[in-house]
Amino acid sequence: MFLFASGGGEHPVPLIVKFVNHYLGEPVYRFQMAYTRPTWVWIFEKLGVDSTPEQAFGVPYSPETAIPWYTVMFVIACLLSVATIWVLKGKLSEDDPSKGQLTLEAGFLAVKDLIVTVVGEHGYKYFPVVATFAVLVLVSNLMGQFPLFMSPTAHVNVTFALGIASFVYYNSVGIRENGLINHLAHFAGPKLPLIMAVIMTPLIFTIELVSNMIRPMTLGLRLFANMFADEQIAYQAAHIFEPFSQYLFPILVMPLAVFVAFVQTLVFTLLSMIYISEVSHPHDEHEEHAEIVAVAEDAAAESA
Repeated sequence: MFLFASGGGEHPVPLIVKFVNHYLGEPVYRFQMAYTRPTWVWIFEKLGVDSTPEQAFGVPYSPETAIPWYTVMFVIACLLSVATIWVLKGKLSEDDPSKGQLTLEAGFLAVKDLIVTVVGEHGYKYFPVVATFAVLVLVSNLMGQFPLFMSPTAHVNVTFALGIASFVYYNSVGIRENGLINHLAHFAGPKLPLIMAVIMTPLIFTIELVSNMIRPMTLGLRLFANMFADEQIAYQAAHIFEPFSQYLFPILVMPLAVFVAFVQTLVFTLLSMIYISEVSHPHDEHEEHAEIVAVAEDAAAESA
């Protein structure tokens, strides 16, 4: 949100990105030219795409752009997430908690209550992963509010990566708890009479499967679109009446930008919880089912 000294045009690259590429760009560039670019050329040839990787992605291979800005910003976001938790935690105390500890506890309780409400009491075991998503997305969203930083979530590659991570996690939960066959079977919907099942079950299964397969895209696009729009609107508006708007406008819209950052964090985290709730069930349900099966087997044995 706070902008650099630039006369307009393309969004300026943060200085830290130039610094990283200055020292690490050359070896990464050599690796890209030796392995990455030939791989993409081979893929394009197999797909019959009449284009070079540079034309397809719109970014030339060079030491100055070898490490993209969003990669650098996301690594910084990961480090800042760990540092933020460590600083807020401080020296834990039950009798005299610090303000940082109280803030951390408030965030902990908020995420915990949300996941218990959405998933159920058994959902607390998924808290570490869900909370990691929440902290990482929030820090990434808020980075654009500080000088010399940009929000990594304003680039689609980062948000798609987060969406894929959420997708892989909740599917792994479903397979681990229900088994692969039962996990796939839940896409078929409820049990139907034989005549209806022949027609409806394959249709429901196909729709649900496609719906689940596009979830990484919808998660990523939703987060990217909002954060990219926020960054671009602020950047373009800040150059309307330079140099005054370059400093005043970001300050005026900062409360709205912070609000958007929190809302998008909530949306991404909440959707991830909902997806987990669809594939996860309390253990007592499985135990109850096992008891019913055991009683039925005993009754059948006695009657025999």
